[in-house]
Amino acid sequence: YNDFNNAVKDFGSLSYAEDSLLDLFPLQVKIFVSWETSSLVAKISQKENAAEFYEKACDIFNSAYESVHIWDFSGQTTQFFLNDKGRLPNDSTGQPVKEVVLELQVHGLPDSMSSNGSNEMILDRSQTECSHSGSVIMNGSPDNVIPYVTETNYFRGSSYKAIRSLGLTGLQNLGNTCFMNSAIQCLAHTPKLVDFFLGDYRKEINCENPLGMNGELALAFGDLLRKLWVPGAMPIAPRTFKMKLANFAPQFSGYGQHDSQELLAFLLDGLHEDLNRVKRKPYHEVKDADGRPDEEVAEEYWRNHLARNDSIIVDLCQGQFRSTLVCPICKKVSITFDPFMYLSLPLPSTTIRTMTLTVVSTDGITLPSTITVTVPERGTLKDLIGALIAFCSLRDDETLLVAEIYKNKIFRVYEDPSDLLSDIRDQDKIVAYRMQKYNEASLLVVFVQERLVENTGKEMFENKLFGFPLVTRVSGISSGYDVQREFLKLMKPFLMQAEDILDEYDKDDGVNKRLSEDDELGDTTNSAAIASDADSNSGTEDDIHWSTDIEFYLQGIENIKIILNKPLPVTMFPRKLEIVVLWSDKMLKMYDTYLLDSLPEVFKPQLFATKRMQESVSIYKCLEAFLKEEPLGPEDMWYCPTCKKPQQATKKLDLWRLPEILVVHLKRFSYNRYFKNKLETFVDFPINDLDLSTYVVHGNSQSSNLYVLYAISCHYGGLGGGHYTAFVRYGYDKWYDFDDSRVDSVSEDMIKTPAAYVLFYRKV
Repeated sequence: YNDFNNAVKDFGSLSYAEDSLLDLFPLQVKIFVSWETSSLVAKISQKENAAEFYEKACDIFNSAYESVHIWDFSGQTTQFFLNDKGRLPNDSTGQPVKEVVLELQVHGLPDSMSSNGSNEMILDRSQTECSHSGSVIMNGSPDNVIPYVTETNYFRGSSYKAIRSLGLTGLQNLGNTCFMNSAIQCLAHTPKLVDFFLGDYRKEINCENPLGMNGELALAFGDLLRKLWVPGAMPIAPRTFKMKLANFAPQFSGYGQHDSQELLAFLLDGLHEDLNRVKRKPYHEVKDADGRPDEEVAEEYWRNHLARNDSIIVDLCQGQFRSTLVCPICKKVSITFDPFMYLSLPLPSTTIRTMTLTVVSTDGITLPSTITVTVPERGTLKDLIGALIAFCSLRDDETLLVAEIYKNKIFRVYEDPSDLLSDIRDQDKIVAYRMQKYNEASLLVVFVQERLVENTGKEMFENKLFGFPLVTRVSGISSGYDVQREFLKLMKPFLMQAEDILDEYDKDDGVNKRLSEDDELGDTTNSAAIASDADSNSGTEDDIHWSTDIEFYLQGIENIKIILNKPLPVTMFPRKLEIVVLWSDKMLKMYDTYLLDSLPEVFKPQLFATKRMQESVSIYKCLEAFLKEEPLGPEDMWYCPTCKKPQQATKKLDLWRLPEILVVHLKRFSYNRYFKNKLETFVDFPINDLDLSTYVVHGNSQSSNLYVLYAISCHYGGLGGGHYTAFVRYGYDKWYDFDDSRVDSVSEDMIKTPAAYVLFYRKV
């Protein structure tokens, strides 16, 4: 569909020299495009016939002859035909027609709209007051189109229904392409963007831009959008568009599921580069604010941006942030004004993370405790330690050693305060050991525990790990007795009462009943006494007796058995001593080893599922979470020009300039190298009155900060699959659900769901 205003700009008042030679007073004919009120004046000879006029009208609008019909605008029913060799028809007064209207065929429009010059379609001149510049009234009532056409008996049929279905065309799913269909339908109902692509957009294609795609992406999108706006069209298979998209973005090739927001980001950026009006991008050195007013600096940044980036996408979709960085050391403040294409808002539930872990004390009194803390989603070990300290009330001489337990061993120790918590997966098991702070004379001792179990192989029994390791930091350890003493101290909280021990023996099948109850009770009393006197430094007879029920080995290439009354080769292990503890069946009955085997996972989604489904948050809260001041992550350090080195500065974002079309991305998905997560939190968002006035810091801005919603990209289901659809506003109060090929009318109260993923607003 050719944009009329562009034609007026390009041609102005068109005059043909050869005609002026024939007529001193040529006839001035006003040409109106269908649905338009503005006119283009063409001077032609009164001797010209209809066919010649037809050809010139087509040339003016650069349209194929078969795509244009010309009608008498003076109330006549005559249609001009290409093979009409007669002169221009007369109006009702007998004078030559001076006003005609062009009916330009929309891409692919069936010829049922006009046929044989009969009384099919008459323009109602009483409806010529229209401020819209496009042929299709976007995001206004579809009835705004219909009043320009006076119904006749013929027009009450299929053609009338076809016009009323403009833009209500589905997209076929080519195989997991619902993400693409959802994003396209939202853009295909974006005001002004549709007008642009239904107009003469080809003249703005930039084939010289090395960052673009030679205009191929813009052409493919424009062709697809035109097809979507054909009245009464059947669902379209967007194969050509997908092929072009995959040529320039291989990540979207194939038929795997992708993210609609990621596709949207690439598509908007690609369309911008293909339609960038700047052929040669100038270089602009960024100047320091140097105390100048924000308004002056922001305008300078914006001018520099437009000097390199000027397209319909920038016109409609780009706004401007004010970004403030503050160095934590020298307090240097840096203010920049950066463009943005969309707002990616975190859900408050995604800004924090719930972690469950076990705290194990080394005081010989306290049993392990399971605690749950909340930490920043992008936090570090420092944040976790801070949260744990609040629960544990550590003394000044104490510290926490955080470790991951895997297969009954310490798999990893987290020691660097900058270690990212994202490295800890939800299914991991984490223990925080509460112990004395490090000093040069201390040694870290790790006890790994084994027991004998029956084996189906050649050997009747084999050693098998169980429980989690016990860790302590001690000074002055030199012999096997010291090892025994420290282990008994750690195990003291796990020791069962005498009656509990007897119960354990009674459960046996008789194998362990070879000892009398008196012997059992005596052994129990002896072991309990040893455990309670674990701090003694001497090797007593009880120690020697007990040592027959438990053995210690230095862990290494070949485990070396520790003899109680012999010195330890501690010089071989200057920092950490790893000891394997081999338990006997008798000792297993004396201690509550269940506590050693019951480590919780960091996060159990099912435990929080009900709570999360009930969560509700306002979009304004999401915006506030996005704009709040926060420290940069260790991977995003800022180079401070004063300190001359990277610093973990604090960053604060503010809205400075708002775009005509505001795209809001709700960050429901979080990823790291270990796990993925999706939040089903219900976000309450305004439909008709999103007011951002309180969030715009540009006090002198004269533009409106009020928006209305017109489209939503939705995601249903879980990660790695699910399904994308789109809700689209059609008119002022009608909404449609675009589910691939299917298009259904829905009520406004149905569009607010936990599936809302990308919101599209237009400024009012």
